[in-house]
Amino acid sequence: MKSIKELYKIGKGPSSSHTMGPQSAAQEFLKRVPESAVRFEVTLYGSLAATGKGHMTDEAIINVFKEHGHDIEIIWRPETFLPYHPNAMTFKAYDREGEQVSELTVYSVGGGAIKIEGDPESAESPEIYGINKMSEIVDYCQRTGKCYWEYVEECEGPDIWPYLSDVWAVMRKSVEDGLAQEGRLPGPLNLRRKAAQYQVKAEGYRDNLRSRGLTFAYALAVSEQNASGGMIVTAPTCGSSGVVPGVLYHIWKSRNLPEMKVLRALATAGLIGNIVKQNASISGAEVGCQGEVGVACAMAAAAACQLFGGSPSQIEYAAEMGLEHHLGMTCDPVCGLVQIPCIERNAYAAARALDANIYASFSDGEHRVSFDKLVTVMKETGHDLPSLYKETGEGGLAKGSLQ
Repeated sequence: MKSIKELYKIGKGPSSSHTMGPQSAAQEFLKRVPESAVRFEVTLYGSLAATGKGHMTDEAIINVFKEHGHDIEIIWRPETFLPYHPNAMTFKAYDREGEQVSELTVYSVGGGAIKIEGDPESAESPEIYGINKMSEIVDYCQRTGKCYWEYVEECEGPDIWPYLSDVWAVMRKSVEDGLAQEGRLPGPLNLRRKAAQYQVKAEGYRDNLRSRGLTFAYALAVSEQNASGGMIVTAPTCGSSGVVPGVLYHIWKSRNLPEMKVLRALATAGLIGNIVKQNASISGAEVGCQGEVGVACAMAAAAACQLFGGSPSQIEYAAEMGLEHHLGMTCDPVCGLVQIPCIERNAYAAARALDANIYASFSDGEHRVSFDKLVTVMKETGHDLPSLYKETGEGGLAKGSLQ
């Protein structure tokens, strides 16, 4: 597996695959074009074309070209799917005589990562984890007495902690900035922000209701920031970026935890997300929302279980439950916006993560369905889902919303 730095990416929303990925692809293409190029076009295929306007794909690409003093024509082909991945785009450049001088096909494969066709080295960072199965990592931890975060440090080196400190700083700020905002989110849905209201109401309750309400508020705050194009951290994606910070911010505030404990929890959460990314997918266009919000719930559940003193087996169980009960979840954003049902799903998943932690903590960590088995089933389920339920705007809640 690669570094968890590839999982936790700091950037602007609303979509890691449809905003951050295309932005990186445009930057990569411009590095490769000859000086003779004067006219540019990009064809967006499949899911990128189907929900790209709502996800601000066109704006992300146009802004990159504007920074270099160029215009670009965007061609939309939602009915065409290239074989490697549903999120595909082909850039072309022409000289003054109209002759094509450059072409590049790029796939946005989830979490902001890209893959360039014909270039096996593209988006390929070093493999630094020797083990990529959860069962083997659990065995390693039980045999050595190490925690998951210690295994992460062993593979990543000490430089991982300054990086995770930056990640946590952005996560905290996205919660606090989101709580400070009111009004409506951009786009035709005119969706009202709820985070600040939920925080005020939650503060008026005691104990369990207060805790649950604040968890909702913190996850909503980040998700609303993401939907408005604010700065967030992919965890594992933009569309699911509210779950992990929502849970960690709540535990950090309520328990007055030192930062290092939170960073260790982030390391464990990143390990969980990395295992899914390696063995299945975190792309909504490939496996549906189970790969985004479902994986985020698993990451948050594992982090919470660690913070509350869970054993390696209990942490694995919490992660398994967080993902298992999102199996089959569709990716059906209304109007192609990362708003409905995405924002509320983040809030519910954050609460579910805390429930998964409690459930696992009451157990001895023994259970029938392993996390590895679940990841395999999630991948199979995602591939069995019809394309209209995988970020195409054609099925589920999104049906008819783009017309």
